[in-house]
Amino acid sequence: MYNYQIVYIKNYYERLSMRLLITNELIYKWTAYYLCKKITLAHKNSNKPFVLGLPTGSTPLGVYKELIKLYKNGQLSFTNVVTFNMDEYVGLSKEHPQSYNYYMHHHFFDHVDIDRKNVHILNGKAKNLEKECLQFEKKIADCGGIDIMLGGVGVDGHIAFNEPGSSLSSLTRIKTLNHSTIVANSRFFDNDISKTPYLALTMGIQTILNAREIIILAAGTQKSLAVHQAIEGGISSMCPITALQMHNKAVIVCDKLATHELKVKTIDYFEDIIDEYSDMLKYVKNI
Repeated sequence: MYNYQIVYIKNYYERLSMRLLITNELIYKWTAYYLCKKITLAHKNSNKPFVLGLPTGSTPLGVYKELIKLYKNGQLSFTNVVTFNMDEYVGLSKEHPQSYNYYMHHHFFDHVDIDRKNVHILNGKAKNLEKECLQFEKKIADCGGIDIMLGGVGVDGHIAFNEPGSSLSSLTRIKTLNHSTIVANSRFFDNDISKTPYLALTMGIQTILNAREIIILAAGTQKSLAVHQAIEGGISSMCPITALQMHNKAVIVCDKLATHELKVKTIDYFEDIIDEYSDMLKYVKNI
């Protein structure tokens, strides 16, 4: 297993900047092993739980599968992990097959040793949705904040349910989904827009930025414009992922296809960086 004793010297200070890590089939494996490293180190060095922000959707599934493998192989335990999920539909029960609560338990929580009391998912059926959002923020604060926020990015640059136009200072809140999102999501609801939720509860952009470290996954050419904006574009609420430029430790992990809109010199720059991210990539390639 990974040598957790390695210490990285990065020009005396830890690298504080936006980071791009380019790989192909190792996106999910790299992410799982990096999280394993951080969780194990935290458990070894502190009694404080390690706090993870988690996403749903198709992209994270590969990561969850790899984390389950590490757990079953005895390389990772989640007994000291607390989780906060990014979002949830309004109006769906926890048992609804399209709710994110169901997704997380079905694809991840039911297969590892996490304590259910350490799992936090917004309740889309809460009687008072505003109170639910405020309490969610308080729970995060009471845990000392999120150590690593894991997420994906939409083709339009949205993160969680923070669609274009979302305030960069937004916290967990009720979000009205735009029509294109509702149409896209209707494929999960018998292609019937009338059955598709038009409201969601979501972490805000500032909530995400408050995490100590952020990992965003991006795969495929359809994500290349969002990656381009995040790395080479200006900060704008019309492309929420650009807010990562304001964070001091954020990494976008992507495949080659997702870099198609980037300049060659930009790709070369990031591929030449040697740090804990690139070192983990070399390690994963050799196992």
